[in-house]
Amino acid sequence: MSIQLGMVGGGVMGEALLSRLIAQSLYRPDQVLVSDPSSARRDALVEKYGVQVTSDNRAAAAASDVLLLAIKPQMFEAVATNLAIDSDQPIGEPLPVVISILAGVSLSQLEAAFGRQPVIRAMPNTPATVGAGITALAGGKAVTPHQMAQARGIFQAVGEVVEVPESLMDAVTGLSGSGPAYVAIMIEALADGGVAAGLPRAIASQLALATVLGTAQLLHKSELHPAELKDRVTSPGGTTIAGISHLERAGFRSALIEAVQAAARRSQELGQ
Repeated sequence: MSIQLGMVGGGVMGEALLSRLIAQSLYRPDQVLVSDPSSARRDALVEKYGVQVTSDNRAAAAASDVLLLAIKPQMFEAVATNLAIDSDQPIGEPLPVVISILAGVSLSQLEAAFGRQPVIRAMPNTPATVGAGITALAGGKAVTPHQMAQARGIFQAVGEVVEVPESLMDAVTGLSGSGPAYVAIMIEALADGGVAAGLPRAIASQLALATVLGTAQLLHKSELHPAELKDRVTSPGGTTIAGISHLERAGFRSALIEAVQAAARRSQELGQ
């Protein structure tokens, strides 16, 4: 059986995608070849998923369908050297699409490295590791609708998918890419507030996590605007408005807005 999906990099995000793709039968294990420099990592992937593995990135790049780049951005130039296969195939013969999850590596950089091969940028976030992520996709000039559909199918295995112009990928990075860290800090702070108010640490942490998770699910399923839900919880002269008033005085809303903007600027800097 020929290799349909080649993966360069078998780290946390690569494995998250791999596990869901195999579990949902988008690819069979014998159709996948993962390249990773760590022999221990390769052995673990074989044991857990039954896929084929190699230390030769070029072998993974020869996949017939999709090449997924799941390495650290700073490794791109070294790893991408000689990965392009368009020189090996006649004009007109279909080439595998290259999908990159490397933050800050632009479509123009990918296209320069991979020649005639179609390229797609993807920005998943860490909840993808539990199938609850969201991924933004931006396609290069040579990408077909079929190839974008392929990419959507791959990332729908780990959550939701949106398509955006590449010019918005830095904003995506600042919001959904970095956002899980902001939410984690908020949950930690809520738990600390509970402890400060007298709750045991374990109960405060459980309450904080369940409150954030439940609120997100409620907003998602009800399609309420966050402001509408906030108003429903806020009684005249009650406890919630007292807490919200303090958040507003502390600049909570502005701090989150500025955090997204700062992360987006940093993403733009990393891509230059």
